[in-house]
Amino acid sequence: MESIAVWQGTTLCGIVVWTLIASYLNVTRKLRSFLQPWVVHHVITGTPLIFQIQKYQHWFLDALFSGLSCVVSVPFYTAFLPLLFWSGHGRLARQMTILMAFCDFLGNTIKDVVSAPRPSSPPVRRITATKDEEDNALEYGLPSSHTLNTVCLSGYLFHYVLSYTQYEDVSMKVVGLALVCLFVGLIGLGRIYLGMHSLVDVIGGLAIGLVILAFWLTVHEHVDVFIVSGQNVTSFWAALSFLLLFAYPTPEIPTPSFEYHTAFDGVAFGIVAGIQQTYHQFHHEGVARIFTPQLTIPYFVGRMLVGIPTILLVKFCSKALAKWILPVVSNTLGIPIKSTNYIPTLNGNGKKSDGIKQSGYIQKLFFFSQQGSFDVDTGIRFIQYAGLAWSVVDLVPSLFSHLSL
Repeated sequence: MESIAVWQGTTLCGIVVWTLIASYLNVTRKLRSFLQPWVVHHVITGTPLIFQIQKYQHWFLDALFSGLSCVVSVPFYTAFLPLLFWSGHGRLARQMTILMAFCDFLGNTIKDVVSAPRPSSPPVRRITATKDEEDNALEYGLPSSHTLNTVCLSGYLFHYVLSYTQYEDVSMKVVGLALVCLFVGLIGLGRIYLGMHSLVDVIGGLAIGLVILAFWLTVHEHVDVFIVSGQNVTSFWAALSFLLLFAYPTPEIPTPSFEYHTAFDGVAFGIVAGIQQTYHQFHHEGVARIFTPQLTIPYFVGRMLVGIPTILLVKFCSKALAKWILPVVSNTLGIPIKSTNYIPTLNGNGKKSDGIKQSGYIQKLFFFSQQGSFDVDTGIRFIQYAGLAWSVVDLVPSLFSHLSL
């Protein structure tokens, strides 16, 4: 117990110390001045390759690559992961959720540290078929998040399938690996074809994704044991989630990247907190799994019909509660606050604030800064996604139990 408290305290203190040092030494600005010119040069020199690929413009390729981009987008994973939990594959679902949050934090951190642009459009033809793609286009380029996430999540899924099925047939493993590589290759090619990334962005996403995947495969067993049976898990993860909101770099201009990080930071916390409470009830290895007599397709459809409206209702209620509570608590504690989107009365004359959404490192810690105000939208976004994730693994499985689903 003592050793657990020591490493948890050391981890949290390490993040705080790094945040302070990075802020004092302007680490982000120095790294950006070193990396950004090199990346920008390769983005510019890579433009002719984009033109060469886009020569093959066709409506079928537009639809194919736009569809693939949607399949590996953050909203898709957000919708898919609850179904994975409810299908009985809880271990895979929680591992992919934490891995996704890890990828999102590291990928977006690198994006905002480097602050390198995407290919200029025009002259590059950029296709944004969905609102999510339009938001993605507002982020910086390096690394390609779609490529990075695809490498990590498809690679981990391939590892899980091999472990779960205990395949010994080498030819099947080779076929599986080839399919994963083909999928990653199509995603990378699609990001260039759609005009969303340069080659350097895709190669960066591929390289960083492989490093993250290799690291995750060495620690995922330890992480899972800690989540389901560790000591002080919820309190440690709450502190970790809080600190990671501040251990985030300042981009040259505000982008949606920090919002995505905040959302998945909340999702990871909600999942961990819920699993800690209900692992032995709903998420142990002996639960019913889909395509078995214990969980047939009709029962799984019933779970979806109950679960999806419930988690959307919880998300709505969590957001409404946070919009009411956080300003009251902030005012009580004398913390100056603003709201970029969620609370019009805190914008000034009901207009959207022109202030910077993301402050960097220590400046984000309002209690360390003598100027500015705390953007309450960050707390609201964190709470609504934490509530949604908690309902996926705690509230909804409880409903399933009561309804015999």
